[in-house]
Amino acid sequence: MTDVIQQLEKKRDEARQGGGKKRVDAQHARGKLTARERIEILLDADSFEEYDMYVEHRTNDFGMEKQKYAGDGVVTGSGKINGKLVYVFSQDFTVFGGSLSEAHAEKICKIMDMAIKVGAPIIGINDSGGARIQEGVASLAGYAEVFQRNVLASGVVPQISIIMGPCAGGAVYSPAMTDFIFMVKNTSFMFVTGPDVVKTVTQENVTQEELGGAKTHTSKSSVADGAFNNDVETLQEVKNLIDLLPSSNREKSQQNTNDFQDLSPDYSLDTLVPENPNKPYDMKELINKVVDNNYFFEIQSDFAKNIITGFGRVEGRTVGFVANQPLVLAGCLDIDSGKKGGRFVRFCDCFNIPIITFVDVPGFLPGVTQEHNGIIKNGAKLLFAYAEATVPKITIITRKAYGGAYVVMASKHLRGDINYAWPGAEIAVMGAKGATEILFRNEIKNKAKIEKRTQEYTDQFANPFIASKRGFIDDVIRPHSTRKRIAVALDNLKNKELSTPQKKHDNIPL
Repeated sequence: MTDVIQQLEKKRDEARQGGGKKRVDAQHARGKLTARERIEILLDADSFEEYDMYVEHRTNDFGMEKQKYAGDGVVTGSGKINGKLVYVFSQDFTVFGGSLSEAHAEKICKIMDMAIKVGAPIIGINDSGGARIQEGVASLAGYAEVFQRNVLASGVVPQISIIMGPCAGGAVYSPAMTDFIFMVKNTSFMFVTGPDVVKTVTQENVTQEELGGAKTHTSKSSVADGAFNNDVETLQEVKNLIDLLPSSNREKSQQNTNDFQDLSPDYSLDTLVPENPNKPYDMKELINKVVDNNYFFEIQSDFAKNIITGFGRVEGRTVGFVANQPLVLAGCLDIDSGKKGGRFVRFCDCFNIPIITFVDVPGFLPGVTQEHNGIIKNGAKLLFAYAEATVPKITIITRKAYGGAYVVMASKHLRGDINYAWPGAEIAVMGAKGATEILFRNEIKNKAKIEKRTQEYTDQFANPFIASKRGFIDDVIRPHSTRKRIAVALDNLKNKELSTPQKKHDNIPL
């Protein structure tokens, strides 16, 4: 038995070497960790249970029978993050450039099937040259099997993709179907076709970084949800996110009750909104003062900055935040914010995470470019997402809520559960100046009369009380009590149940 155990340990040691010292050193020289080093940082100490360590590819074409490595370019298994079970795969660039073979794909599919079965998040660490050319259609079939499981897992367990190297061609579509994508600055890339192909076909000269680097995908394409400086920082942020999320759609929103959370008034909020209605303020300040320990995990912070999305805790309970940002485009809704906000709201609804919405929105962004690029359908994504969501929805209007944008931002009319307004909130079809110029267009040349009409309109409509009289606002609250009122509302709504008409699935305007 001793000999057998020694042979086993030798085999395991060989498997742990990946593509060998030379290739591991090359990986480190690029500023990248190896597949196993990444798993070691991501998971709790001694919690990793590896599957399929000895799997090898099965092709004999192009001399491949002479090149076999245990594990076949991907490390798979289960482990824990802060005590929470997760399933993980980590592609090994030191073995065939991390390329996906039939056996490689089978390993990934196995842990995805297990994750769906037991209800645990799936984390994929991508560092791959793409499909293994030597296997031809078998490798393409492997990708398709992974894609199918991405779809089956969607809305069942959280799926997180971490791009830590190249991710090109068909390989990009698996991360694209996951819930969140995180990248590493300067060392990770995503594109359907690389710079060489782009130059050949379109004559455009572009670098890997310009075409599909972290900056491009976090600020322009919105493919990625965040980018960090190195492998270690990226893995730590993913751990922080996993800590906030439920393991599956079977669970309620995560609640950490270990720490006592102070609900005392924060009087600084009483002066957050400037007296001048045209002066901006930072909505993130309000979010940071509402969440426990001032910790807010923002999603897509560099894209569509006029809307803020992310996770935090209130009295230990994970909640999702959606908020207009007056510092950018005055908080107007546009194409990008409709896509960003709609996707985030739908994720929260999938996994029973209550949604808190802070509203300061003067309307939809006007312009030919917005109309021609489809603001109607893209704005409808956010509207649709809020309307279909059955999780607890709490809305606070801090200042402006005008026109259709008022309706879209989790209004009472879209089954908002608790809708509050601050005393200075303005809920109207449009701003006073625009309204009076339409209502009294015959007097527009008389400056004194228009100013008087504008003041009359402001006095009558630029307040939250008309909406309150109709029951569209449940209460007008003092800003300093916001955190406590949210905490009480969340507690009251924790057992909320809401049925919807029977259907196969909805048809959101994509």
